[in-house]
Amino acid sequence: MISIFDLLKVGVGPSSSHTVGPMLATLQFVQELASAVEPARVHRLQVELFGSLALTGIGHRTDRAVIAGLSGHHPRTVEPQAIDPLFAEVDAGQMLRWLGQHAIGFELHRDLLWHREQFLPQHPNGIRCTASDQLSDVLLSQEFFSVGGGFVVTAAELTQQADRPSDHQVERPFGQGGIPFPFRSAEELLSMCDASQLTIAQIVHANEAVVRTTMEIDGGIDEIWSVMQACIEAGCHHAGVLPGGLGIRRRAPRIFEKLTEAQRQYDLEGTVSADPLQRMDWVNLFALAVNEENAAGGRVVTAPTNGAAGVIPAVCAYYQKFLPGASQAGVRVFLKTAAAVGMLYKRNASLSAAEMGCQGEVGVACSMAAAGLAAVMGGTPAQIENAAEIGMEHNLGLTCDPIAGLVQVPCIERNTMGAVKAINAARLAVLYGDGKHRVSLDKVIETMRQTGLDMQSKYKETSLGGLAVNVTVC
Repeated sequence: MISIFDLLKVGVGPSSSHTVGPMLATLQFVQELASAVEPARVHRLQVELFGSLALTGIGHRTDRAVIAGLSGHHPRTVEPQAIDPLFAEVDAGQMLRWLGQHAIGFELHRDLLWHREQFLPQHPNGIRCTASDQLSDVLLSQEFFSVGGGFVVTAAELTQQADRPSDHQVERPFGQGGIPFPFRSAEELLSMCDASQLTIAQIVHANEAVVRTTMEIDGGIDEIWSVMQACIEAGCHHAGVLPGGLGIRRRAPRIFEKLTEAQRQYDLEGTVSADPLQRMDWVNLFALAVNEENAAGGRVVTAPTNGAAGVIPAVCAYYQKFLPGASQAGVRVFLKTAAAVGMLYKRNASLSAAEMGCQGEVGVACSMAAAGLAAVMGGTPAQIENAAEIGMEHNLGLTCDPIAGLVQVPCIERNTMGAVKAINAARLAVLYGDGKHRVSLDKVIETMRQTGLDMQSKYKETSLGGLAVNVTVC
């Protein structure tokens, strides 16, 4: 089973597949290199980027991520403000300390190669790392694939997954491998909820409890929510222009000022806002704040990707700020339920925009957030499944066409749209639905997968189509 802490993890912006993934891949490579080879024998390190990683890597700060990973940094613990100085130091000195210890010559034009017209056959986001000695003999070479959401697999692991029979071809006993509820589809999940009389959040908790204590599970979720809140707070106060050359000015601080001042006036006057949509303005603010921080390379929670990192925090913050009876226990229920839905997309489709387009990022985040909100609104498992289905059904076909390869336009605003859609989906399912509906979540996940396969590559995080080619960048 996929863990909630695999789906929701602390990292740095702007991209889970193009920043977090490459940092993890190159870190894993040098760690394996240090254990397999005498470090003094290593004379050269070379990293090659293929396909989508190469096409949009500069805008996604992939080059910075590679240097950070080779230098021994992990996306969870690296200080975001330390990445650019490290990159500048390597660039200027043409020298890198791999794992932060072993100095070798490293020239960016020679040792970090961008294969923009070459895709490795296994996946659009390919990375090849090679270490060689002074005679140019290869000491270790490894191919990695950043498959979305910060998940990284080797070529061998990807081949093993492809060769493994599908879930529908294999009968597994209930509870196999110590996992009490090994659900592989929404249909199975609902069946388990019905048979056990447990909620979706309780099912997820029971599976996590195989390897963690309740204190560890809830403490870990509390930490994730704390980082999400800190990201919202930072985004509300960091003004200025986002890096990358598009000249996009941060909007969250100004919106925060206006909404806060309006709230202060209402409190002084003892009134409430006459604008019935002002709660939506707060949701927009929360999502903008997170994704402006992400675009600036700040610390975010991959939820389930960085490009879609603002949707779940925005909807969860909406719950906490506006729904009666909101609590920290409710936040845990929200995130556990959202994670259950994310697990289904990860298992049965993909979280990679390079495979699915943005339907696999903002679409999935919208579906997850709708499920989480439906749960804390008191929805039944069937209503929660309905909310998740609505959240994706109306994001099907969403393309990924970032201007200049930056996670800014249309990505930042798209998170506000995803958050508002998620709230609407939860309300339709819980307040005005009984859980019965025509299209199942399993069917919509399969439809998303098929749509992603049919979508032309120029609309899948390559910046070769859509807005990326129709908007002039000076």
